[in-house]
Amino acid sequence: MQTPIPIPIRTIHPRILYFGTPVLLIATRNEDGSANLTPMSSAWALADRIVLGLAEGGQGLANLRRERECTLNVAGPEQWRAVEALAPTTGCDPVPDWKAGYRHVADKFALAGLTPLPSEQVRAPRVAECPLQMEARVAACHARSVDDWKNDAGGFVTVETEVLRVYAHEEMVLDGGNHIDPQRFRPLLYVFRHYVGGGPTLGRTFKAEV
Repeated sequence: MQTPIPIPIRTIHPRILYFGTPVLLIATRNEDGSANLTPMSSAWALADRIVLGLAEGGQGLANLRRERECTLNVAGPEQWRAVEALAPTTGCDPVPDWKAGYRHVADKFALAGLTPLPSEQVRAPRVAECPLQMEARVAACHARSVDDWKNDAGGFVTVETEVLRVYAHEEMVLDGGNHIDPQRFRPLLYVFRHYVGGGPTLGRTFKAEV
Protein backbone atom coordinates (compact mmCIF):
# COMPACT_ATOMS: atom_id res chain seq x y z
CA MET A 1 0.00 0.00 0.00
CA GLN A 2 1.42 3.34 -1.03
CA THR A 3 1.91 6.05 1.52
CA PRO A 4 -0.35 9.00 0.62
CA ILE A 5 1.42 12.17 -0.41
CA PRO A 6 0.77 14.82 2.25
CA ILE A 7 -1.23 17.78 0.93
CA PRO A 8 -1.02 20.99 2.94
CA ILE A 9 -4.55 21.93 4.11
CA ARG A 10 -5.63 24.99 6.05
CA THR A 11 -8.86 25.82 7.89
CA ILE A 12 -10.21 29.13 6.60
CA HIS A 13 -13.20 31.38 7.28
CA PRO A 14 -14.22 33.05 3.99
CA ARG A 15 -16.72 35.89 4.14
CA ILE A 16 -18.61 34.52 1.15
CA LEU A 17 -19.12 31.04 -0.31
CA TYR A 18 -19.55 31.80 -4.01
CA PHE A 19 -17.20 29.00 -5.01
CA GLY A 20 -18.46 28.92 -8.59
CA THR A 21 -22.04 29.02 -9.81
CA PRO A 22 -23.59 30.18 -13.12
CA VAL A 23 -24.83 33.75 -13.38
CA LEU A 24 -28.53 34.13 -14.16
CA LEU A 25 -30.48 37.19 -15.18
CA ILE A 26 -33.96 36.85 -13.71
CA ALA A 27 -36.54 38.86 -15.66
CA THR A 28 -39.76 39.73 -13.82
CA ARG A 29 -42.63 42.17 -14.27
CA ASN A 30 -43.07 45.24 -12.10
CA GLU A 31 -46.54 46.28 -10.92
CA ASP A 32 -46.83 48.75 -13.81
CA GLY A 33 -46.05 46.02 -16.36
CA SER A 34 -42.47 47.11 -17.06
CA ALA A 35 -39.62 44.63 -16.87
CA ASN A 36 -37.04 44.22 -14.13
CA LEU A 37 -33.72 42.36 -14.41
CA THR A 38 -32.05 40.80 -11.37
CA PRO A 39 -28.51 39.44 -11.73
CA MET A 40 -27.89 36.55 -9.36
CA SER A 41 -25.51 33.64 -8.86
CA SER A 42 -27.11 31.27 -6.36
CA ALA A 43 -29.06 28.71 -8.36
CA TRP A 44 -29.15 24.96 -8.86
CA ALA A 45 -31.23 22.64 -11.01
CA LEU A 46 -32.91 19.29 -10.40
CA ALA A 47 -35.09 17.79 -13.15
CA ASP A 48 -37.46 20.59 -14.23
CA ARG A 49 -36.93 22.65 -11.07
CA ILE A 50 -34.47 25.48 -10.62
CA VAL A 51 -33.97 26.73 -7.09
CA LEU A 52 -32.92 30.33 -6.54
CA GLY A 53 -31.39 31.94 -3.48
CA LEU A 54 -32.26 35.63 -3.13
CA ALA A 55 -31.82 38.27 -0.46
CA GLU A 56 -34.90 39.82 1.08
CA GLY A 57 -35.84 43.36 0.13
CA GLY A 58 -35.18 43.39 -3.63
CA GLN A 59 -37.59 44.35 -6.39
CA GLY A 60 -37.04 41.10 -8.24
CA LEU A 61 -38.09 39.02 -5.24
CA ALA A 62 -41.15 41.22 -4.66
CA ASN A 63 -42.12 40.68 -8.30
CA LEU A 64 -41.62 36.91 -8.03
CA ARG A 65 -43.87 36.74 -4.99
CA ARG A 66 -46.59 38.81 -6.64
CA GLU A 67 -46.49 37.59 -10.26
CA ARG A 68 -45.45 33.98 -9.54
CA GLU A 69 -43.52 33.77 -12.81
CA CYS A 70 -40.27 34.84 -14.44
CA THR A 71 -37.68 34.01 -17.04
CA LEU A 72 -34.29 32.60 -16.09
CA ASN A 73 -31.57 33.62 -18.52
CA VAL A 74 -28.16 31.97 -18.25
CA ALA A 75 -25.49 34.51 -19.10
CA GLY A 76 -22.43 33.69 -21.18
CA PRO A 77 -18.92 35.14 -20.74
CA GLU A 78 -19.76 37.83 -23.31
CA GLN A 79 -22.41 39.23 -20.96
CA TRP A 80 -20.23 39.83 -17.92
CA ARG A 81 -20.04 43.60 -18.47
CA ALA A 82 -23.82 43.76 -18.81
CA VAL A 83 -24.19 41.78 -15.59
CA GLU A 84 -21.79 44.06 -13.77
CA ALA A 85 -23.58 47.15 -15.11
CA LEU A 86 -26.74 45.83 -13.44
CA ALA A 87 -25.03 44.81 -10.19
CA PRO A 88 -25.16 48.21 -8.40
CA THR A 89 -28.72 49.00 -9.50
CA THR A 90 -32.15 48.33 -8.05
CA GLY A 91 -35.69 48.43 -9.32
CA CYS A 92 -36.83 49.74 -5.92
CA ASP A 93 -37.87 53.39 -5.92
CA PRO A 94 -36.97 54.94 -3.56
CA VAL A 95 -33.76 52.99 -2.95
CA PRO A 96 -33.98 51.24 0.45
CA ASP A 97 -31.63 52.58 3.11
CA TRP A 98 -29.94 49.22 3.44
CA LYS A 99 -28.90 49.28 -0.25
CA ALA A 100 -26.15 51.82 0.27
CA GLY A 101 -24.21 52.48 -2.93
CA TYR A 102 -27.06 51.30 -5.19
CA ARG A 103 -29.07 53.52 -7.54
CA HIS A 104 -32.54 53.12 -8.97
CA VAL A 105 -32.78 52.25 -12.67
CA ALA A 106 -36.18 51.83 -14.29
CA ASP A 107 -35.09 50.38 -17.65
CA LYS A 108 -32.44 47.81 -16.86
CA PHE A 109 -32.50 46.28 -20.34
CA ALA A 110 -31.45 49.64 -21.80
CA LEU A 111 -28.80 50.20 -19.15
CA ALA A 112 -27.17 46.83 -19.81
CA GLY A 113 -27.57 47.02 -23.60
CA LEU A 114 -29.68 43.86 -23.62
CA THR A 115 -32.65 42.98 -25.82
CA PRO A 116 -36.02 41.83 -24.43
CA LEU A 117 -37.79 39.02 -26.26
CA PRO A 118 -41.46 38.13 -25.72
CA SER A 119 -42.14 34.89 -23.89
CA GLU A 120 -44.84 32.37 -24.75
CA GLN A 121 -46.04 31.01 -21.40
CA VAL A 122 -45.19 33.83 -19.00
CA ARG A 123 -45.47 37.60 -19.25
CA ALA A 124 -41.88 38.42 -18.29
CA PRO A 125 -39.53 38.89 -21.26
CA ARG A 126 -36.49 36.81 -22.08
CA VAL A 127 -32.96 38.15 -22.66
CA ALA A 128 -32.03 37.64 -26.31
CA GLU A 129 -28.27 37.74 -25.77
CA CYS A 130 -28.24 34.95 -23.17
CA PRO A 131 -27.43 31.56 -24.77
CA LEU A 132 -29.93 29.69 -22.59
CA GLN A 133 -33.35 31.12 -21.66
CA MET A 134 -36.10 29.51 -19.60
CA GLU A 135 -39.67 30.45 -18.84
CA ALA A 136 -40.65 29.45 -15.32
CA ARG A 137 -43.32 29.79 -12.68
CA VAL A 138 -42.86 29.96 -8.93
CA ALA A 139 -43.71 26.71 -7.16
CA ALA A 140 -42.75 27.73 -3.62
CA CYS A 141 -40.96 30.39 -1.58
CA HIS A 142 -39.21 29.63 1.71
CA ALA A 143 -38.09 32.64 3.78
CA ARG A 144 -35.28 32.12 6.22
CA SER A 145 -33.37 34.35 8.58
CA VAL A 146 -30.00 33.03 9.69
CA ASP A 147 -28.22 35.22 12.22
CA ASP A 148 -24.72 34.64 10.89
CA TRP A 149 -25.79 35.19 7.26
CA LYS A 150 -28.54 37.76 7.65
CA ASN A 151 -28.48 40.56 5.10
CA ASP A 152 -29.46 44.10 6.04
CA ALA A 153 -33.00 43.63 4.72
CA GLY A 154 -33.66 40.80 7.14
CA GLY A 155 -32.75 37.45 5.61
CA PHE A 156 -32.85 35.27 2.53
CA VAL A 157 -35.48 33.43 0.50
CA THR A 158 -35.23 30.15 -1.38
CA VAL A 159 -37.46 30.26 -4.46
CA GLU A 160 -38.35 26.99 -6.17
CA THR A 161 -39.31 27.49 -9.81
CA GLU A 162 -40.75 25.05 -12.34
CA VAL A 163 -39.34 25.44 -15.84
CA LEU A 164 -42.07 25.56 -18.48
CA ARG A 165 -40.11 26.14 -21.68
CA VAL A 166 -36.44 26.24 -22.67
CA TYR A 167 -34.85 28.24 -25.50
CA ALA A 168 -31.24 28.01 -26.67
CA HIS A 169 -29.14 29.79 -29.25
CA GLU A 170 -29.09 27.58 -32.34
CA GLU A 171 -25.31 27.28 -32.27
CA MET A 172 -25.50 25.73 -28.77
CA VAL A 173 -27.79 22.87 -29.82
CA LEU A 174 -26.42 19.59 -31.11
CA ASP A 175 -27.77 18.34 -34.41
CA GLY A 176 -30.93 16.42 -33.84
CA GLY A 177 -32.54 18.60 -31.41
CA ASN A 178 -32.77 18.68 -27.66
CA HIS A 179 -29.22 18.47 -26.33
CA ILE A 180 -26.94 21.39 -25.48
CA ASP A 181 -23.43 21.04 -26.91
CA PRO A 182 -21.05 21.18 -23.92
CA GLN A 183 -18.21 22.08 -26.29
CA ARG A 184 -19.96 25.34 -27.17
CA PHE A 185 -22.01 26.25 -24.10
CA ARG A 186 -19.91 28.19 -21.61
CA PRO A 187 -21.99 29.75 -18.83
CA LEU A 188 -20.60 32.78 -17.05
CA LEU A 189 -19.47 31.75 -13.55
CA TYR A 190 -19.28 33.88 -10.42
CA VAL A 191 -16.31 32.64 -8.39
CA PHE A 192 -15.54 34.39 -5.11
CA ARG A 193 -16.89 37.68 -6.50
CA HIS A 194 -15.02 37.39 -9.80
CA TYR A 195 -16.48 36.64 -13.25
CA VAL A 196 -14.99 33.56 -14.87
CA GLY A 197 -15.65 31.97 -18.27
CA GLY A 198 -15.85 28.19 -18.57
CA GLY A 199 -12.78 26.28 -19.67
CA PRO A 200 -12.42 23.39 -22.14
CA THR A 201 -14.49 20.24 -21.68
CA LEU A 202 -12.54 17.59 -19.76
CA GLY A 203 -14.69 14.53 -20.36
CA ARG A 204 -18.21 13.19 -20.03
CA THR A 205 -20.12 11.06 -17.55
CA PHE A 206 -21.34 7.57 -18.40
CA LYS A 207 -24.87 9.03 -18.31
CA ALA A 208 -24.22 11.30 -21.30
CA GLU A 209 -26.66 10.50 -24.09
CA VAL A 210 -24.66 12.13 -26.88
